[in-house]
Amino acid sequence: MKRGEKKTSSSRSSAEHRQMRRRRFGGGVALVLVLGVVFYSFFRETALPIFDGARAFRQLTTQYDFGARVPGSAAHRQCGDYLVRQLKQYADNIGVQEFSYTDRRRAGVSYRGRNIIASFNSAPEEKYRIMLCAHWDSRPWADKDPDSARRNQPVPGANDGASGVAVLLEMARIIHERPLPFGVDIVLFDLEDIGDYGADAGSDTLNPFSIGAEVFANSNANYRPAWGILLDMIGDKDLTIKREQFSAEHARPLQDKIWQIAKSQKLSAFIDAPGEAILDDHIPFLRQGVPVVNLIDFDYPAWHTVGDTPDQCSPESLQQIGDLLVRLLYRGK
Repeated sequence: MKRGEKKTSSSRSSAEHRQMRRRRFGGGVALVLVLGVVFYSFFRETALPIFDGARAFRQLTTQYDFGARVPGSAAHRQCGDYLVRQLKQYADNIGVQEFSYTDRRRAGVSYRGRNIIASFNSAPEEKYRIMLCAHWDSRPWADKDPDSARRNQPVPGANDGASGVAVLLEMARIIHERPLPFGVDIVLFDLEDIGDYGADAGSDTLNPFSIGAEVFANSNANYRPAWGILLDMIGDKDLTIKREQFSAEHARPLQDKIWQIAKSQKLSAFIDAPGEAILDDHIPFLRQGVPVVNLIDFDYPAWHTVGDTPDQCSPESLQQIGDLLVRLLYRGK
């Protein structure tokens, strides 16, 4: 009898142990599943969005396919309309600032320009805005072409113009899909590239560069973004970006942060060395005390030549710039 009771007690004990093990195993699985959901949710929320360099490169070639975006040309009008349509897909608000400019050197010549402004997050949780910008026009004359017979032809502008815009169109898609807590304005400047060399001396008979940026900055006196990034000629397949010197002088903390990110992310295009001082679209904002850093590869063999074509550019270069901007905007480090 006792042996039987012992056997029964032992069977009950074994059954209870098995049940407890099942409960512990089930609880462990549940805990793993809960933690998995938590970590998945965490990483889904904190993982950086993905910049698509190949997609950006297609935007570069699309602009190029319109032809040289020389102010007053059909290609200029058609590409400008295309850029507005593209940004309307993503931005909360689109603005077009139309303006005119009378040529100082060529009698009777005037230009119509369009600055295109795409704004994201009109009522940000964090009460500040930043600006990302580039120019979208092409130079009317390839006056640096080694063949003098081609110097009156327009510059196709695959790198000088289309590359910066291409990166910003891809950033517009990303910001739309992953909104930021602060405001962002993507501004595409017109009439950047009809300037005359030497106009920085202040001559009344020469045309300046960066006309559209000057118009935008001067006509929006209350627009004061916390900081800005200018992209110019950043598609060169042999991309080398040094510290542009006006940016170094007037926007050094932001420039330092950019180079810190580039170093941490092993972005080989960024060289921590002084570059040239470039009169570009960031200058009107620097004059107003807005820190804007110019990211530019000025060592570009096809600059202001008819050879500024997509084969001189690469998706990998656009990818490095896009990766940097994503890290800067979404992590700040």
